[in-house]
Amino acid sequence: MTEAEPSTKGAGPEGLASVLLEKGVLTSDWLPAYKAVPRDAFVPDRLWPGTAGGNRQGEVIDRNTDPALWWAKVYSDVPLTTQWDDGAHTGSGKGRIPTSSNSMPKMVFAMLEALSVERGDRVLEVGTGTGWNAALLAYRLGSDNVVTVEVDPAVAAEARRRFAATGLTPLSVIGDGARGHPQAAPYDRIIATCGISRVPYAWVEQTRIGGLIVAPWGPPYGGQAVARLKVGEDGVASGPFVMSSAFMRLRDQRDRFPATASFPGAADWPGDGQRRTTGLSPDDMGDWHHMFTLGVQVPDLFCRVEWRQGGAYRLWLLEMSGQSWATADYEHGRTAYEVVESGPRRLWSEAEAVMEWWRGQGEPRFEQYGLTVTPQAQRVWLGHPDNPVPVRGR
Repeated sequence: MTEAEPSTKGAGPEGLASVLLEKGVLTSDWLPAYKAVPRDAFVPDRLWPGTAGGNRQGEVIDRNTDPALWWAKVYSDVPLTTQWDDGAHTGSGKGRIPTSSNSMPKMVFAMLEALSVERGDRVLEVGTGTGWNAALLAYRLGSDNVVTVEVDPAVAAEARRRFAATGLTPLSVIGDGARGHPQAAPYDRIIATCGISRVPYAWVEQTRIGGLIVAPWGPPYGGQAVARLKVGEDGVASGPFVMSSAFMRLRDQRDRFPATASFPGAADWPGDGQRRTTGLSPDDMGDWHHMFTLGVQVPDLFCRVEWRQGGAYRLWLLEMSGQSWATADYEHGRTAYEVVESGPRRLWSEAEAVMEWWRGQGEPRFEQYGLTVTPQAQRVWLGHPDNPVPVRGR
């Protein structure tokens, strides 16, 4: 037991296990690993707990000053941010961008279950983080069968220290996860614990025929889901999305968006933009599956939110070339919203067309989409690989 355990009634491994069992994500084949590899052994003294949605971080919790609260958060089903700004931020407040974490336990075990490992399988993990996921795999499959890649040397060093403390020795590699680790290929399974907007083909090349790749995928606009891809003899990986997700981006694929003020006319809004009204609520564009659908069909689109008093806001749609933009103003209770569109493209009209398509397809959710990756390209499909989702705009 750690010093925090006795002072926190109801919190601990057994309590979290009960929650995960009730949610159906901690299965009997993973329960021994869960019991043998405690989450608290893979969490640093300072952490920023998130929410069940995974998109907000709370204030810092320090094990040395509040061990009971630290223990309670570690054994809650929430993600725990453990690094900001690639380690440049060292204060107790939040940094600009979260860059490493201990993932939400529900997601950890749901993705491990989707990985469908079998005795003797060799697994490559991309994104070591705190090391908990790799340690769970190493306990179940044997350390010799697990390779984990981490781009940040300091994060990798901490994970190695935690591996040693628990007697597990997966091969820990410092490097660009987008390249995989060809020296130990082929792998039966590859799992990414970071978000991607394109599947590195190196992962497909390093997976044996019939093997699986499980990775959180999402377009720059937002909305992310876990793809479960099977590698075929033709060098093509294809499969469905199996659940929604929210992971930090692979460092190699972090988006670099142009500043709003750099767009013609944006700094002196509305400039020469064309005004109209729309019945499509800007709030709909924030739903996770709507963001996914819009981002898939308009892959060069991204958004920003300009908050106002009383929960009102202005949603900006912008495109990567830096030429076109649109805004839609949201106020609670309204059914018509003011839109301004500027530039050679009409971005809000493109969003309306995507949502009309989505409704016409029966309002599909994540699990009805899939992804196919070839040496030349990747495409999202609906229902079947032969039914690609249309791509618009560019």
